[in-house]
Amino acid sequence: MIDFVKETLSLLPFLFATYLVLEAVEARSGGALGRFLGRARSVGPLAGALAGAVPQCGLSAAAASFYAGGVVTIGTLLAVFLSTSDELVPVLISERVPLSVLAKIISAKIVFALIAGFTIDGVISFLRCRRREVSVSELCRHSHCSCSRRRGIVVPALIHTAEIFVFIVIVSGAVELAMHYFGEECLHELCLTRPFVGELVAAAVGLVPNCAVSVAGAKLYLAGAMSPGAMMASSFAGSGVGLLVLFRTNRSIPENMLILLAVYVLGAVFGFLSGFLF
Repeated sequence: MIDFVKETLSLLPFLFATYLVLEAVEARSGGALGRFLGRARSVGPLAGALAGAVPQCGLSAAAASFYAGGVVTIGTLLAVFLSTSDELVPVLISERVPLSVLAKIISAKIVFALIAGFTIDGVISFLRCRRREVSVSELCRHSHCSCSRRRGIVVPALIHTAEIFVFIVIVSGAVELAMHYFGEECLHELCLTRPFVGELVAAAVGLVPNCAVSVAGAKLYLAGAMSPGAMMASSFAGSGVGLLVLFRTNRSIPENMLILLAVYVLGAVFGFLSGFLF
């Protein structure tokens, strides 16, 4: 429970910084900041894959909010989600796993996240499927926060941060309790060592928005109860609270479900392919 509190509190700086940027974009959408972010969209998956590889889930939450606000592309969002490792890498480091294994894990996550991000953005661009532009004011109307009536960008950013933080605490708290009472024991009973079946099951488990899943996955892998491919599938699909924030901030449920499905399918496939590296 203490780890849950620490993890949740660590999200606050990321959430506040994210909404501060979104408010600044809204206030100066025609200025230098808006033009810079517009040009940076083309290399977003690269930045997303590299940033997501940092072992924490705050950036996945930030990426979800940026996507909901129309700042980043879906390719960038998926790149962040797929490269996010949450607690997997720190746990493996604490268990003194060889650096060669850690390098393979991180490299595989970055490379596959890059491939997925640029491919998806390229296909969408080729098909000319443009997403309707979304503004921060629309997000405010969707969440009924009434912060658009206030001046400046700091107070509205604080309001959005508090709203999302409370939502994360409630949902993640419920998941934490479930994992505490049923978590690792149930995972032991799953077919996590069978080829491809293990990846399919592990990717589904990885979608659970809680760091306890990545911790349990690392321990099961080290104990031989989870294959390397299944461990990678769980990690690819495990985007921390990113999906949770996406469903709270992005008003298109069908779009959110497609992103969820993409994370699951890509996580399982990339996990299976990554298994050949070990």
